[in-house]
Amino acid sequence: MIEAPETRQKLSSRDLVTALKAAAEPTRLRILVLLKGGELNVKDLMQILRQSQPRLSRHLKLLFESGLVERFREGSWVYFRLSERARFGELAQLLTDIVDSGDPGIARDRERLEAVKDEREQAAQTYFEDHAGKWDRIRSLHVSEAEVEAAMLGALGGERVDMLVDLGTGTGRTLELFAGNYDRAIGFDVNQAMLAYARAKLSQSGLEKAQVRHGDIYNVALEANEADVVVMHQVMHYLSDPAIAISEAARVIRPGGRLLIVDFAPHQVEFLRERHAHERLGFSTEQVSDWLDGSGLKLSATRELAPAQPDGERLTVMLWLAQKPDLAAIRRQTARPVGRDTELLQET
Repeated sequence: MIEAPETRQKLSSRDLVTALKAAAEPTRLRILVLLKGGELNVKDLMQILRQSQPRLSRHLKLLFESGLVERFREGSWVYFRLSERARFGELAQLLTDIVDSGDPGIARDRERLEAVKDEREQAAQTYFEDHAGKWDRIRSLHVSEAEVEAAMLGALGGERVDMLVDLGTGTGRTLELFAGNYDRAIGFDVNQAMLAYARAKLSQSGLEKAQVRHGDIYNVALEANEADVVVMHQVMHYLSDPAIAISEAARVIRPGGRLLIVDFAPHQVEFLRERHAHERLGFSTEQVSDWLDGSGLKLSATRELAPAQPDGERLTVMLWLAQKPDLAAIRRQTARPVGRDTELLQET
């Protein structure tokens, strides 16, 4: 017997009946089970379920209208996933959890799903291998990636957060790096091929709580105050207007949340602009601090990772950590009777 805990969000009888009707059809139930394993588009589902595009589109439309699945556009493709809305998401998870994984039809679907994922991963790996030389050349100019990543982890202090957002996610490495620090994460990137690679890598590592999206860093598809942490790792030097990107990051950060920027200090390595599309040759802390102030964020820490043997073609990696003031918390703190904590706040 399944018992609903008191804390579970409730559905109206009308919404519940609509959702159950949508799920109570063999193909649609199979779709729900498949989406539990990750995001899929119509082409993927056609390969797995061996059904036509119009028929699957009708099934997906009903599931979307019922609230059990969500959809999002990525270029010319539309991807589907199980709903993340509290009430409908819990129902979708419950329905897929109680399906017998040993059912022959479900087992066959899973085998075909793995084949589709393998195909994705192979295509993504081919793309990465074709472009790996470019990244290897740039990496050779600064301290090791392991040192940079250790500094990134240290900057956020190991605190677990609800939502992490990675702007300019690229290969999705940042989502993997911080996997132990968030309950859910979204990476945004404008490059479709890189997103395919990132999606394949996340699927391969079983990191289901992280997703990637096609998106504009100047206009992030999130509501204000959604993210606890936003990361911009080696992305600002590609931007024509980093100040706008920082302001957009600030918009989606909740009060008290943080922004971690990782990029280069000012340098004169011109071939990065000429051959690798770097719009900016690094940033000074004063410049970044001005942009942060203009967006309502406050720089709280910096770290410099300089090469062991600096020369004209060696790059210094900088980390800038900023926080969005929680004005409501500050007002509550300053409204307390004067005591030790209040005195310390005033001293700082």
